[in-house]
Amino acid sequence: MRYRTLGDRRVSVVGLGVMPLSIEGRPDSARALATVHAALDSGVTLLDTADSCHLPGAEPGHNELLVARALAAYGGDAQGVLVATKGGRGRPADGSWTVNGDPRHLKAAAGASLRRLGVEAIGLYQLHKPDPGVPFEESVGALRELLDAGKIRLAGVSNADVDQIRAAHRILGDRLVSVQNQYSPAVRDSEAELRLCAELGLAFLPWSPLGGISRSSLDGPARSEDGLSPTVDEPRFGAFRAVAAARGVSPQQVCLAWLLARSPAVIPIPGASRPRTIRDSAAAADLVLGAEELARLDGAAVRVG
Repeated sequence: MRYRTLGDRRVSVVGLGVMPLSIEGRPDSARALATVHAALDSGVTLLDTADSCHLPGAEPGHNELLVARALAAYGGDAQGVLVATKGGRGRPADGSWTVNGDPRHLKAAAGASLRRLGVEAIGLYQLHKPDPGVPFEESVGALRELLDAGKIRLAGVSNADVDQIRAAHRILGDRLVSVQNQYSPAVRDSEAELRLCAELGLAFLPWSPLGGISRSSLDGPARSEDGLSPTVDEPRFGAFRAVAAARGVSPQQVCLAWLLARSPAVIPIPGASRPRTIRDSAAAADLVLGAEELARLDGAAVRVG
């Protein structure tokens, strides 16, 4: 495993998005725990969750409780694992994704997450999505209060644009450590945000990093956070499969290695619902692509601007 910097922490270059273990199509408890343990066995030290990772209409926090159980039951050393969670979204019974960036809600949600995770302070707490009905500075101000109170150690924002990232950085200073946006071969409209993260020294955590690269052969259809729809696997992404075949690895590993080569700020957090899937993703840390391969993949991935 290789490592990159996230704030004052050193974490694996590939994390685990734990959401698939708690939403629709989730595995049984035994396989869910085995998946987290396989990630840890593979050297993964960043687990990304959220209070809204649960079935529609269910109680918040299923995924956080699962992470806490998995860490408690792990037979190895989990001291270096950073658990990142998020607040500010909800999942009502109709399966939609709601947004609530009210500072009172965020502070209460963080307290509930802290209790479910069973820790003295949350390692990384992220505003899940800006709320158009609440001034962004007020939502980020809640993160500052949580930092000052010692309830969270580091802060991040998710689904944020360039102006919002700059605003959060002005408010939080070097305690803002990460931005989590959708980014993949199929979705590259956060190029400007990625460049800004590199400029400001922030980690950039792509969610749904395998968009465009089907995972059906390993883990069933991949799902996106907002649409819960399978990722596309269109012919233009055949370059990823071709490079994978030449290297004797999976297209998913090639995709993650391509992401890691985009910028030293990138730390992808692919989801998984089977142990073999996260083992495959973690192995991307050892795959270093050549200049010709990267140029070929850049040409295949969707360009923006």
